Amino acid sequence: MGTTRYIMSMGELTRKDNSLCFRKDGRNVYIPVENTKEIYCFNEVSINTKLLDFLSQNHIIIHFFNYYGGYSGTYYPRDHYLSGKLIVKQALKYEEQRMDIARAIVKGIGVNIYEILYHYYKHDKKEVKETIDWIRKVFFTQVDQAQDIKRLLACEGEVWIRFYNDFKYFLPKDFVMNKRVKRPPDNPINALVSFGNTLLYTKTISAIYQTHLDQRISFLHEPSEGRFSLSLDISEVFKPVIVFRTIFDLVNNRKLQVEKHFEKSVNYCILNEEGRKIFIEAFEARLENVFQHPRLKRKVSYRTAIKLDCYKLIKNILEGNEFVPFSLKEGM
Repeated sequence: MGTTRYIMSMGELTRKDNSLCFRKDGRNVYIPVENTKEIYCFNEVSINTKLLDFLSQNHIIIHFFNYYGGYSGTYYPRDHYLSGKLIVKQALKYEEQRMDIARAIVKGIGVNIYEILYHYYKHDKKEVKETIDWIRKVFFTQVDQAQDIKRLLACEGEVWIRFYNDFKYFLPKDFVMNKRVKRPPDNPINALVSFGNTLLYTKTISAIYQTHLDQRISFLHEPSEGRFSLSLDISEVFKPVIVFRTIFDLVNNRKLQVEKHFEKSVNYCILNEEGRKIFIEAFEARLENVFQHPRLKRKVSYRTAIKLDCYKLIKNILEGNEFVPFSLKEGM
């Protein structure tokens, strides 16, 4: 997991000389800062300003989650990469060509959902043919013809709903989705999707942090106060590739089981600590998975692919190059 540290227990995180110290139950666990890029806190963790200052100096991002595994917020060291020129141009791009970039993102989601479903179609799940035909013959045309963001978001919503509806053809019965429920999730598959999407969103925040882009100026999602909306944009096309492939692998290989890895209460369902550990390990492994990048002529991980999409967006903003998000089929 190299650059990412996950804290699952209650305790106190402090600076100790030139490293980080996590104290729990009277024991100290030392975390070297050299190769730490981000820290995830999945429990109540006490911190102080001395620690935050140290994290800032070392450009370490820290993400906080609530009891449900939901995202609470991020401590984000001051933007040492920000470029005034790029921010101005990014805002102009939003004003003048928002639809072009938003359309590319929605198409990218369709392209990658198509590839995931086509994999199951080839492996004898012929029931998904209806959705893959619809994506090919109807969806892309609708996206091309959409006149505004509202229409694009409707196209995006429909492709996700059709995707979720096909889960029943290749997932065990106890993991079938009736409908997508987010806050809080109400069944095991919703719990996995919410947790996976949140992890991907925060990974994207970290990737964007290492570029000159401004997190607040987005294209498909409304640039809203109180959240990093560009991360929602960039992460969207990676959800089928990273989040859902991780889920399908864990569920179909029985590595995650309803009776062993979930906590169920009256109206919510969340992964328990063991379930979270299993999911995080598989998620990190998926991020480190490599593929041959046709243009760079070298092997690239999915973690790097997220950052490459940020650079593609920068090239679009500064040089007008067409923005084509990551495609599972093209491998770039």
